[in-house]
Amino acid sequence: MADVPGDLMLLVTNEQAGRTGTEAVAEVVDELGGESSVEVIVCRQDSDLEAMLDRRAGRAVVVVGGDGSLHTLVKRLWRRGEAADCTVGLIPLGTGNDFARGVGIPLDHREAARLIRDGKPRPVDLIVDDADGVAVNAVHVGAGAEAAMAFRPWKRYLKTAAFPVGAVVAGFTVKGWRLRVEVDGKLITSDRRRVLMAGLSNAPTIAGGSAELGPGADPTDGVAEVTVSLATGRLARVGYALALLRGRHPERSDVIHLSGTEVTISGSPFHVNADGELSGPVRRREWRLVPGAWRCVLPE
Repeated sequence: MADVPGDLMLLVTNEQAGRTGTEAVAEVVDELGGESSVEVIVCRQDSDLEAMLDRRAGRAVVVVGGDGSLHTLVKRLWRRGEAADCTVGLIPLGTGNDFARGVGIPLDHREAARLIRDGKPRPVDLIVDDADGVAVNAVHVGAGAEAAMAFRPWKRYLKTAAFPVGAVVAGFTVKGWRLRVEVDGKLITSDRRRVLMAGLSNAPTIAGGSAELGPGADPTDGVAEVTVSLATGRLARVGYALALLRGRHPERSDVIHLSGTEVTISGSPFHVNADGELSGPVRRREWRLVPGAWRCVLPE
């Protein structure tokens, strides 16, 4: 890996993250050059991650886990002002692995390790909000966030199958939110009409690859894809959900799909789903895309 002093790396695992296992970690360490090149850190709580970053000393950090693990690391690096100076590699052993799917990082842990070993880091965009939160892959409000809340109790047992289960539950129960959405200072929709879902995509997929919220999103192009769905009728909700699975929703007349760098959503209380991390409810949130905010080893 280029730009890593002495080819030394820190490999970070979380015992609670996805299907991370000791056997897979050992195989990854071997692919990355063995124990002489890689120090393995098990982070059981936030303080462990902070302590690791305190003594990183310029080394690259390899995350073994999913979108949540990557999100947590990048958020910490961003808040510490170190995101642009730390090379990050990803071994996608989580449940959804949406960021890896969207950018082409191999889902096989050995192949992902070889990419990190032989590849070069590239600047990657980051979605940042006005509460000092971040989103590496995507952030959305409305039906998608409600679906995530619905499938959360089932995630441990159903894995990726929990995503469509949650979507079905949300699809039958939500009726939309009265939201005002602004993109780059332009009013996209007022709170006079209900919104089913609104979000920003830095990479294409959400929900474990089962849906393409931003079918053309590229986390290295300096803009986010913005989706606003007004499909709040019963049949319209079903149609939107089916189109979302195939990334065909931008073709619908009740969907507004555009590119932007700053988005403000306000109105009735809503939950926020950022890389699978849920927060809220809030009445207002602002997001901006920061080009090249962090560095990740990606396929060419």
